[in-house]
Amino acid sequence: MGRYRNPILAGCHPDPSICRVGDAYYLVTSTFAYLPGLPIHRSRNLVDWEPVGHAIHRPEQLDLSGLASSRGLYAPTIRFHNGVFYVVCTVVGAEEGGDTSDRRLGHFVVTATDATGPWSDPVWIDALGGFDPSLTFDGERVWLCATAPAVPLEWPGQTDVWIRELDPISFAGVGEPVRIWGGAMAGAVWAEGPHVMARPGGGWMLVAAEGGTSRDHAVCVAYAETITGPYAGDPGNPRLTHRDLGDRAEIVDVGHADLVEAPDGRWWAVLLAVSTARGGANGILGRQTHLVPVDWVDGRPFFAPGSARVSAVMAADGIPDQAPPETLIIDDFDGAELDAAWNAVGRFPQQFVDLHARPGWARVSASGVEPSEVGSLAFLGRRLAWPRCLVRASIERSGAGRAGLLARMSEDAYLEISGTDAGVAEVALASEGSRAIIAQRPGAAAAGTVEIAFDGLDAVVALNGEHLARVDVSALAPTGDGTFVGVWVGVFAVGDGTVDVDRFELREGVGEASVMR
Repeated sequence: MGRYRNPILAGCHPDPSICRVGDAYYLVTSTFAYLPGLPIHRSRNLVDWEPVGHAIHRPEQLDLSGLASSRGLYAPTIRFHNGVFYVVCTVVGAEEGGDTSDRRLGHFVVTATDATGPWSDPVWIDALGGFDPSLTFDGERVWLCATAPAVPLEWPGQTDVWIRELDPISFAGVGEPVRIWGGAMAGAVWAEGPHVMARPGGGWMLVAAEGGTSRDHAVCVAYAETITGPYAGDPGNPRLTHRDLGDRAEIVDVGHADLVEAPDGRWWAVLLAVSTARGGANGILGRQTHLVPVDWVDGRPFFAPGSARVSAVMAADGIPDQAPPETLIIDDFDGAELDAAWNAVGRFPQQFVDLHARPGWARVSASGVEPSEVGSLAFLGRRLAWPRCLVRASIERSGAGRAGLLARMSEDAYLEISGTDAGVAEVALASEGSRAIIAQRPGAAAAGTVEIAFDGLDAVVALNGEHLARVDVSALAPTGDGTFVGVWVGVFAVGDGTVDVDRFELREGVGEASVMR
């Protein structure tokens, strides 16, 4: 019996989907407006994962410019069939479905013969509307299911799950869409994240989320003899939830599951959940990927058998003890290419980050976009990995404007530590779209080390080892009610200048940090 830790990936990795090829597992998660998008992770044992690439990894594939935080790439699904990987996803704009301006929205699929890439250009799928798409392969037939608002709408948040056969070459629709599910309960909200899979022993099973991506989130299942139904809900629905635990649980908002069978015949589920902070509030990391074993009894799945709970530390047969976790991330920008963990908002980092202008440094060219604005923000960021950690960046500013370190949940919620060309250091916090200056310090040098020490919903900020402010960062915690992305942290620049980054450090724990003095 092996022991492992949840979450199995560090930082914000929502809406996980999984498949197995031989003895290797492949996992994809949502990235919304961040690019490169849809990271692919690989594992041989389900608990130790390595990033191997992104399904959206070059500008020619997608245009996400101008999309706000918590829009963009929603709920991908990864599958493997006849030597090809498929990732299907939805681009969601200001309003679900259709085209907005010259940007293409809706479902698309990208393919690759190797999960490391390269991945194809998107093939757009107009056969079915909605969001949260999933592919099911049945021999040489392929089916798409997705969620859409119910018509007519009987209550707020009512959705239906639809399925339609696709042409396996063109992905055009075959036949008519069929509604297969409207939730396990009358009055259920946001039946979503559907996956249709062959049921052990025969027939089909639908796995879907329900209850909204907050405290009532849950995993529900339904069964059918044929893939188009009719589907009958499991009498014990929901099959997995923490909704009965309220805010007291360490892990909440459990749902959005995908299942996989191991080579030894055991089954597992990946799903999203949120870790709580003080007072039962959401933590700032957002929705993360968790793992539970699954047993089958009389053709019904039992998630986390014996407890029906997702725990921070779990023990299960069929896996080894998890390797010691990473506790330190350092990037000195000495490589020829930018590390794939770095992201940008609505565009790719290579479009405004230069590793060659000053060898050993990453040069970020400023834009005129403020952190509070939707647009081409000059922000080189990566997921905050741990709820208690130190972020440290050695930077040098040049030109007009301001630059520094940004911890970003959205345009409406962020913590900014910056210096200006007037030599003023400033700490600002945005909450619900209102930006307030927390501290100012004149005489800031153009070069220096900026630090943020996070401890749950608190942060302490320092510049060159000098304490600047202690900040309540609870505003950076996503609620799941329209804000779905956790905190990214990195370097930003606004104006006409540049900021050069010599070293970036992310360290779990903050006990020895100068910022805490």
